[in-house]
Amino acid sequence: MNTSESQTIVRDVCILGGGAAGTFAAIRLRDAGKTVAVVEQQDRLGGHTVTYQDPISHTKAEAGVAVIRDSESARQHFSRFGIGLSKFDPPSPVANVFVDFGTGSHLAFSPPDPAQALENYAAQLAKYHFLDNGFDLPRPLPEDLPWLPFGKFVEKHDLSEMVLLASKMCQGFGNFLVPDGVDNTELYRRAEAELADSLLLSSTVISSSRGDGCPVQSLVRNSSGQEMLIKADKLLVAIPATLANLANLDLDDTEKALFSQFQHSSWWTLLIRNSGIPDNYCITNLNSVYSSGGLPGIFEITPTGVPNTLNLKYGSPHHLPVERVKQDVLECLDRLHRVSPDLFQDGWDHINLEIALLVTHRPFGMTVPVSAFNDGFYDRPRALNGHRNTFWTGAAFQAHDASLIWEYTDGILRKHFF
Repeated sequence: MNTSESQTIVRDVCILGGGAAGTFAAIRLRDAGKTVAVVEQQDRLGGHTVTYQDPISHTKAEAGVAVIRDSESARQHFSRFGIGLSKFDPPSPVANVFVDFGTGSHLAFSPPDPAQALENYAAQLAKYHFLDNGFDLPRPLPEDLPWLPFGKFVEKHDLSEMVLLASKMCQGFGNFLVPDGVDNTELYRRAEAELADSLLLSSTVISSSRGDGCPVQSLVRNSSGQEMLIKADKLLVAIPATLANLANLDLDDTEKALFSQFQHSSWWTLLIRNSGIPDNYCITNLNSVYSSGGLPGIFEITPTGVPNTLNLKYGSPHHLPVERVKQDVLECLDRLHRVSPDLFQDGWDHINLEIALLVTHRPFGMTVPVSAFNDGFYDRPRALNGHRNTFWTGAAFQAHDASLIWEYTDGILRKHFF
């Protein structure tokens, strides 16, 4: 969209956010004959989907969404862009290593056989088939869901032997897919090409006016300082619904009271070069798996398939400045090298260590306190759909799972837009 040609545009729908939900919605609406405008603060579509290409070997590694849950919506969405999907076959590292990054100690640990625990988990999961529908939960709620903390749930249902496996598969269990012959970002590159005349990238809403029965007006400014006024019949918000993100969206008291209750965590993906750790090592921080005391800290270090480059995941229950994350990661690696030098190749010099890419994934895992949950918190966003011509979608109302987000968003579109 060339903002220099016109300062005001009119569309059927204005979409805030070009991640999984926003991009899917834009394509579905366009295919249905609707006109759209997509406002995205990054210079690309894709949200948490980030692909790194090594400048030397030209091989690629995913630094965000790595796999796609098998579903009809996922297959149709990728097929829409001529991309096939195949079963994900995870690489098997030669060495699974377990450490305590707090001390740097290399731990003697043998992963338990999770078979029985997985059976127990499947039995529990069968009780909650409605979870795939997001937070549209039945009343009264099952006893375990609102009150039982995760640790107590694990203990009650004898699931401890699958905790390590679950920590590595936080999107859940099932059949996972990957695109055929292309990286995960290709879906969004093709979507971006189709939506070129509907995109405002590197842009944010600086003010808005919303009212029932009136067009939604959003004043948008891009990174060059150019401003565009978008007038639309409806507004679809597909960004995390935090008060900070929605600060310029003229929230009313009802919306403020609702979204102020969200809490979230943060995590970062770092691709590190010259770490001295062999490419085929998978190093898990057991302190973060079995205890929240391990955070902020490194979850794990895994192979990428890119020579001399590893994927490091760092998490925190609260936000941290990027420089603090970098400093902590370097200190942890230095501590690990001093305490457990056997995990490093001979002659390693930490001065040569390089952070090739750092991606911030926040806000992540948006939830509300148990008291708000039991007070019917998740009934209210659905009731808000249509309030002031505004509608809501994204991971805050479903899960950080692209397939489920697409299904949830499709339901919103079918109910309110088609």
